[in-house]
Amino acid sequence: MEISRIRALRGPNLWSRHTSIEAIVSCEESERQLSRHHPQFETRLRARFPEIGQVALADTAQTFSLAHALQLSALGLQVSAGCPVTFGRTTQTVETGVYQVVVEYTEEAVGRRALALAEALCRAALADTPFDLEQALAELRELDEDERLGPSTGAIVDAAIARNIPFRRLTSGSLVQFGWGSRQRRIQAAEIDRTSAIAEAIAQDKDLTKDLLRAAGVPVPLGRAVEDAEDAWAAAQEIGGAVVVKPQDGNQGKGVAVNLSTREEVLAAYAVASEISSKVLVERYLPGQDFRLLVVGNQLVAAARRDPPQVIGDGVHSIRELVQQVNSDPRRGEGHGTALTKIRFDDIALATLEKQGYSADSVPPKGALVALRNNANLSTGGTATDVTGDVHPELAARAVDAAQMVGLDICGVDVVCQTVLKPLEEQGGGIVEVNAAPGLRMHLQPSFGRGRPVGEAIISTLFGDGGNGRIPVVAVAGTNGKTTTVRLIAHMLTGDKLRVGMTTTDGVYIQDRRIDTGDCSGPRSARNVLMHPEVDAAVFETARGGVLREGLGFDRCNVAVVTNIGQGDHLGLSYISTVEDLAVVKRVIVENVAPDGMAVLNATDPVVVKMAEQCPGGIIFFAQDAHHPVLSTHLAKGKRGVYVSDGHLVYVAQGEEQQRISLARVPLTRGGSIGFQVDNVLAATAAAWALGLDWPTIRRQLASFVSDASTAPGRFNLFDYRGATLIADYGHNPDAIQALVQAIDSMPSRRRSVVISGAGDRRDEDIRQQTQILGTAFDDVILYQDQCQRGRADGEVLALLRQGLEGASRTTYVDEVRGEFLAIDRALERLEAGDVCLILVDQVEEALAHIAARVQEVA
Repeated sequence: MEISRIRALRGPNLWSRHTSIEAIVSCEESERQLSRHHPQFETRLRARFPEIGQVALADTAQTFSLAHALQLSALGLQVSAGCPVTFGRTTQTVETGVYQVVVEYTEEAVGRRALALAEALCRAALADTPFDLEQALAELRELDEDERLGPSTGAIVDAAIARNIPFRRLTSGSLVQFGWGSRQRRIQAAEIDRTSAIAEAIAQDKDLTKDLLRAAGVPVPLGRAVEDAEDAWAAAQEIGGAVVVKPQDGNQGKGVAVNLSTREEVLAAYAVASEISSKVLVERYLPGQDFRLLVVGNQLVAAARRDPPQVIGDGVHSIRELVQQVNSDPRRGEGHGTALTKIRFDDIALATLEKQGYSADSVPPKGALVALRNNANLSTGGTATDVTGDVHPELAARAVDAAQMVGLDICGVDVVCQTVLKPLEEQGGGIVEVNAAPGLRMHLQPSFGRGRPVGEAIISTLFGDGGNGRIPVVAVAGTNGKTTTVRLIAHMLTGDKLRVGMTTTDGVYIQDRRIDTGDCSGPRSARNVLMHPEVDAAVFETARGGVLREGLGFDRCNVAVVTNIGQGDHLGLSYISTVEDLAVVKRVIVENVAPDGMAVLNATDPVVVKMAEQCPGGIIFFAQDAHHPVLSTHLAKGKRGVYVSDGHLVYVAQGEEQQRISLARVPLTRGGSIGFQVDNVLAATAAAWALGLDWPTIRRQLASFVSDASTAPGRFNLFDYRGATLIADYGHNPDAIQALVQAIDSMPSRRRSVVISGAGDRRDEDIRQQTQILGTAFDDVILYQDQCQRGRADGEVLALLRQGLEGASRTTYVDEVRGEFLAIDRALERLEAGDVCLILVDQVEEALAHIAARVQEVA
């Protein structure tokens, strides 16, 4: 077995909506039918991994291969490690013994490692060698904990998912974007993007925080910052009674010592606190219990009583053993990835025990409560009890006042008092700290009591009660016409005063400004547009390559447009060998239309029509012929359709004509004479209709759309050269060339010539077919070899193009030129007034610039 390629499908893809790892796996002949060649394999595999699930070699004796076992193992290992994955699939390709193995993941690094461990497991079962399952699962669990979001961020993300709000993790940490474009919001753990750095700095300065809270009438303990250890003791004497010593800008209870009364205790506490912060606070110790109140926006949404880490004696076990028993609770772990944190048995714990007359090996009497720390932070092993329903309204108001005085949108307010049932003033309690980015797990999974929906509260603060952070998204796929359709849709949306982001095969555009160049029709470019804060709507050209390589760059779209499939393109690449295979890839955007969205489909293309069955939303069919059976049947059912009648675009819904637009007012179609542009307009306007654009805007934008070398490079760009008409186009497959020929047939000409090359990564028959079509329509054919032969030998593509011209009915002149620009110049030399010359460009921008320069020279 050999794994030759591994891809991470990070969005909806050919196989499912799940994020998945896809691997190309080659199996030797004996590995393709395990039951025949390795009858002991299943027994060995199950002995090494009993929880693998149903293998059932006997039921699939002719098909079960080592690749299938790899898929089941990779999925099963993740499940056993605690990852919530369910989807896996193994498919044999057109190559004998080569399989595509797909396994869902929740964290990409975990999915990749699970595949590697599954390979090792399968090899061990095949060779009857050992496999350390426990070590493998422990590795996956540790990696999953490192990679997955923490409980606070995870709760917010889960709340967003429940609201159908898209999210994207921006770093390996807790920085997350919710929503798209101009509607996006961001968080980092429990801190939102609108929280100012000033508010966060204030919260870190505990002395300044107390001054502000005191000014707002919020009860706070008396105290001050100190310069050194002796000053700390002096401050303690000024305050009188027990004190607290803590770092001025500490967190998670680090360096905090409470209920100190002697000089030795204060000096020792100062030494610990000064290691954490250059400034140390000494303040009055407030007797009572430790409460954390969570304020989100202007509301108290949760409250918990925090108790310090402690054990209860049983008269048998030592304190050290009791701590080990408590830490064995599966809810306790290291760090913040679990509901509770393990109790630290460190110097602070030993010192706390000593104050109670105990040592680590003491055996406390049965029922004795032994504290391991004085502070109650969960990060040091404390526990939490939910008291949200008990908080007095005036106490809640004081917590909100504290958060707003500091300027925090999400705030953890630490309160010390006897009970939350009374106002602070009645019991001498006070607010001792205000925390930015507070931990949420004590409210999500308290040790006692019920969890509170704090994630939902934060999402509601970000997006209100009904918002989902989405902007309109249109995805366009097909064999031909995608770029022009994308540009026209974007142009119409711009007319609706929306700031539009657009991806095409020639770049990424934000409000008509190109911010990236090259082929940007893949998922990465789409994600970049959705991350841009100045985008109100997005239109994506969605090429097959990106879908196969990584999946979609979005989870769903409002409108999916499939222009055509025809005879296909790029067949034979990436195991896409037939038109039907290609259609499965192209329909991914249709499968991921929002339930209230629509797919715009070409009624004249049978494989496109079949995609309607997979669409979760509605369907708009388009065709130039109003009487096409698919379209007419669709319209008879009262559904939407677009067609051409008497030189007009006609839009029909619910059995009645809605609008009619004259093609004479659509320059792109040259009065309806360019058939493929008419199709593009039908598709684009149907998409605009599906998005709810008003008809005056659609009419205005159709009339103002210009398709020239600057606005739509390589898309039927027209030039005048000494009385001859030049047409530059990026047509590069038989369907596109046939459409160009039909368009040129409507143009008067004395003589026709064409300049063409062929892409080496097409099939031989596709390259030959291009010149077979051209040989019936052009007098002169000038062949050129472009810069990149894509794996072909020198001259091989030109030979195939010449073969296509054998027996041509019209072509009488054929020439070969090495180099695109030289071929263009050769064609221009032969032109006379009244001729038409089609130049099928390869280097689009460079070739257009070359043509423009030659036109300028003779102007």
